[in-house]
Amino acid sequence: MAELIAAPRATELLARMSGRRVVVIGDVMIDEWIWGDVTRISPEAPVPVVAVRDHSFTLGGAGNVANNLRALGARVAFVGGIGNDSEGARLRAMFDDLGVDARGLLTLADRPTTRKTRVVAHNQQVVRADWESTAALRDDDRRRIVEQVQAAVRDADAVVLSDYAKGFLHREIVEAALAAPVVVADPKPANVALFSGVTCIAPNAGEASRASGIAIVDDGSLEQAGRALLQSLGCRYVLITKGEHGMSLFGANGERFDVPAVARTVYDVSGAGDTVVAVLTLALAAKIPAETATQLANFAAGAVVEKLGTATATPREIVELMEHDRNAERGAPS
Repeated sequence: MAELIAAPRATELLARMSGRRVVVIGDVMIDEWIWGDVTRISPEAPVPVVAVRDHSFTLGGAGNVANNLRALGARVAFVGGIGNDSEGARLRAMFDDLGVDARGLLTLADRPTTRKTRVVAHNQQVVRADWESTAALRDDDRRRIVEQVQAAVRDADAVVLSDYAKGFLHREIVEAALAAPVVVADPKPANVALFSGVTCIAPNAGEASRASGIAIVDDGSLEQAGRALLQSLGCRYVLITKGEHGMSLFGANGERFDVPAVARTVYDVSGAGDTVVAVLTLALAAKIPAETATQLANFAAGAVVEKLGTATATPREIVELMEHDRNAERGAPS
């Protein structure tokens, strides 16, 4: 078992990760947030009336992976698809503000920009509305995207394949991405076969169960599922995230490494998987051992679930949570 990482060492490793060039490929979307308060029920129907007090937009889906990578100091390029609409223009502007190279963001004529609108009242989601298409890409669009991927990965340290089952990712795109030294995928279970040959996949426990066909009910079945995915995909690692139960890393050479969850307070798990993938990818790109990369990803996830809405973890926040956790173990005041 790898030695547990200390905060000073984490600071050094996070600094080493900064500046790596990562290409994010996948389903990008805009998360629209409407924040308000509920004090009455509508006279028109038995639904709450939300008095809106704030309205914001954040990068969602694969865009949230890019956002997390930028928060860690990575140089990020993005390949994805948007619609010929106002939300597509908004998304391009958001990438520009973030400092992401979005030359690989292609306008697709047959679909809208994916947008998810969430209404949140008193820190609880009331309703969500989705604008999206999940149709497969047209052949000409797929060819254009493969060309963008081939160009983008030529000088990349790593690639993230972020799958939200919107029809964007195909095997030809994955094969083009495999030219990069490190490729980490976050697949939806129905699409898992697309990602054979990648360095690592990072599903949550429910996704790992569906992808492997093994019901995860205890530690033994968890290991079975992890090993089955390693064998079927031919990847080097499988990292299974388990929410409040932490994470388990399985390696093709028989390795296993488990870490417990570390969040002090859980407000929102939205996007935590994106944070895990971002940190894991950047650490592997910096040639940090997978067990240490898993620890860094675990603390980053612990930092983001303490925030409401899709969020990022900065190096400072990751190290502060490590210091808090170590002090708590020793019984010292944090």
